[in-house]
Amino acid sequence: MAMDRVVEYIDAHQDESVEQLLELLRIPSISAQPDRSGDVADAAAWVSQRLGEAGLTTEVLPTAGHPIVFADSGPRDDGPTVLVYGHYDVQPIGDPDKWVTPAFEPAVRDGAIFARGAADDKGQMFTHIRAAHAWHAVAGGLPVRVKFLIEGEEETGSPNVEPFVRAHRERLACDCVVISDTAKLDPETPAITYGTKGLVYKEVKVFGPAKDLHSGSFGGSVANPATILTGLVAALKDEHDRILLPGFYDDVKAITDTERDAMGGSGFDEAAFIEQLGAPCAFGEAGYTVLERRWTRPTLDVNGLYGGYMGEGAATVIPASAGVKLSMRLVLDQDPERISRAFDDFLRARCPDTVRMEIETHGSAGAYVAPLDSEAMRAASRALASGFGREPARVREGGTLPILPLFKRELGAESVMMGFCRSDCNLHSPNEFFHLSDFHAGTRSAAHFLGNMSNHSR
Repeated sequence: MAMDRVVEYIDAHQDESVEQLLELLRIPSISAQPDRSGDVADAAAWVSQRLGEAGLTTEVLPTAGHPIVFADSGPRDDGPTVLVYGHYDVQPIGDPDKWVTPAFEPAVRDGAIFARGAADDKGQMFTHIRAAHAWHAVAGGLPVRVKFLIEGEEETGSPNVEPFVRAHRERLACDCVVISDTAKLDPETPAITYGTKGLVYKEVKVFGPAKDLHSGSFGGSVANPATILTGLVAALKDEHDRILLPGFYDDVKAITDTERDAMGGSGFDEAAFIEQLGAPCAFGEAGYTVLERRWTRPTLDVNGLYGGYMGEGAATVIPASAGVKLSMRLVLDQDPERISRAFDDFLRARCPDTVRMEIETHGSAGAYVAPLDSEAMRAASRALASGFGREPARVREGGTLPILPLFKRELGAESVMMGFCRSDCNLHSPNEFFHLSDFHAGTRSAAHFLGNMSNHSR
C-alpha cells in the first residue's frame, strides 16, 4: 500500500529531515524586530524551496509586512482540498544568558532539538512539508489537493493575514484547515485541540499630578494614580474570582455532560499540574475544575502593572501616573466588541474626576470551537493514532488563535489542530525544545492525515 511505503520513506529519511530542520532553525526570523526583516525573508524563501521540492507550485507573496508563502499541489477531479496553515517566524529569544546553548545554534541533546522556534512553529509546521515530500517521492504526488499558507507574522498578531485571506479567497478555497501549533496532552498522548478562547487585551493608564511628588509633603492633598488604579482593578472581580462586568456571562453557555465527562476521564492530574507550575494551590472561579476553568470558562488577568518607583530600596513618591495591562479570555458566543465596551464603561463609571484615565485596546479576537464529528476530525484522530501508536486526547486550549474564526468566516472551513510537541517545551521561553521522537511521529501523522482524507468526498 502507498501509505506503508510513505511511512517507510519517512522513517528511512529521518536524518535528512532533522538536518533540514536544523537549517531552518538557524535562521533568526524574529518578526517583532525590524532589524531581522532580512532573516524573516530568508526563512520565507527557505520554506518556499522545501515546498517546491515536495512537488508543489510555490510563491512568496508580499504583504504590508512580512511575506506569506503559498503553495498548491494543483487541481484534482476527486477528493477534498486540505489547507495547511503554519508560521515560520519566531519569538525574540529573551535573556540570552538563560539559554544553555545559543537560541539560533540548534543543539540536539537528551533526544530533543533545542532552539528558538523548534516547537513554535518551525518544527511542527515542517512535519507537514516532510509528509508532503514523502508522498511526492513515493507516489509521485499527493493523495488529495493540498495548499500551504505559511506566514511570517504570527508572533506579532498576524496583522496582514486577514486582508490576505480576503483578497485570496478563491486561491485558498478548501474543505478543511490543518494546523500543528498546539501541544500534546502529556509526553505519551497526542492531542487534537478542538477549541480556543477569544481575547480582549486592554491597557489602562491613570494620570494625576504633572510629576512625581514627595509622599510626605504632598500625601493626602492630591489623588494617587497608583492607589486609584489598583482599586479599579480590584473592582473587576469578587472574592470568588467571578468577573463583575455587567453582562459578562450573558452569552456563556454551560458545557455538555458529555464534554464534562470527557474532561474528567482525560487522565489530567490536577495535583501534578499545580506542582509542575510551582504554585501553592489551584485557584479560579468557584464551582469549576481546573480543566473547566482553563478550557471552557472566561477569565480576566492582570498581565503587567507599572507606576512609581520600581528600583531597589525605598523612594517615597506619589507617582504622576500608573498603568496596567489586562487580558480577558473569552469563550464561544461571547462578543469581543461587546465585552470591550462593557470593560471601558465599567472603569469610566468608577474612575473619579481627581485623575485622568486612558484606555487602549491592544487586541481583540473571537473564540473558536470545531465540530467533533467532521470527516477531517475523524481523519486526524486515526492519523495521530497511527503516527504515535496511541489514541489522541481531545482538548481545548486557553490561548487564542484569531486565524481560526477567520478561516471559518472567510473560507467556510473548519480547522483541525494536531498537537505534536510537549506542553512543557518552553514556548516563548529560553531553551525551547522539540523531541525528535515527536518530530518523526508528527511527520508520520501528517502523512497519514493526507492519506485518510483521500477516502473522503469533497
